[in-house]
Amino acid sequence: MDLGSRAAGIGALADDTRRALYEYVTSQPDPVGREQAAAALGLALHNVAFHLDRLVGEGLLEVEFRRLSGKAGPGAGRPNKLYRRATQEFAVSLPPRRYDLVGDILATAVSRAGVEGSLDRAMHESAREEGLALGYAAETPNPTLTTLADVLRDQGFEPHVEQGEVRLSNCPFDALARKHTELVCGLNQAFVQGVADGLGGRVTAHLEPGPGRCCVAVRAADDSTGPSCDDR
Repeated sequence: MDLGSRAAGIGALADDTRRALYEYVTSQPDPVGREQAAAALGLALHNVAFHLDRLVGEGLLEVEFRRLSGKAGPGAGRPNKLYRRATQEFAVSLPPRRYDLVGDILATAVSRAGVEGSLDRAMHESAREEGLALGYAAETPNPTLTTLADVLRDQGFEPHVEQGEVRLSNCPFDALARKHTELVCGLNQAFVQGVADGLGGRVTAHLEPGPGRCCVAVRAADDSTGPSCDDR
């Protein structure tokens, strides 16, 4: 989901009525019907129907149809339209942050280290494998540095390609990187290298920290044989 879609979904809650309906629906143990919501909040039924469907359209709520009476067959009546919280998550952070991603990497590493014994190696491998999965998923036959930048952009790195290298203007793990710089920068390097390897390009992620940017830069590997993510 892109930034515009996430912002639009959260922006829908700026309306007082929609926000009240969303909070009511998500606070209930079971899916909620229009009549129930209207009665609970003292709102007109047509108004409730409009705003609930708007929340569905923005991806904040989901719909199911079920007869509340429990009856079936002829004469049981039409199923009720019921609303519940959507399964997808919404988060908007400017600049982009991906603490969920680094959390997955660290959780996997801790689980793996309990079996293999080396936490440092497990963290490096987990970060690289997470990146590899993203690179493989892109399924790009002729990867370039621009291709790599596009994949990293979706992860919040704010990359730009210049003079045959990819520079990352933003660290999506910024708060952690400030407190645990060596650890997080190492994970960043392994993750970015994994993405590049998954794409199939011959490039190397280097640790090159600097003010106002991520600690990783990517450029063509010294070994020029084989395919290269050169900027074309």
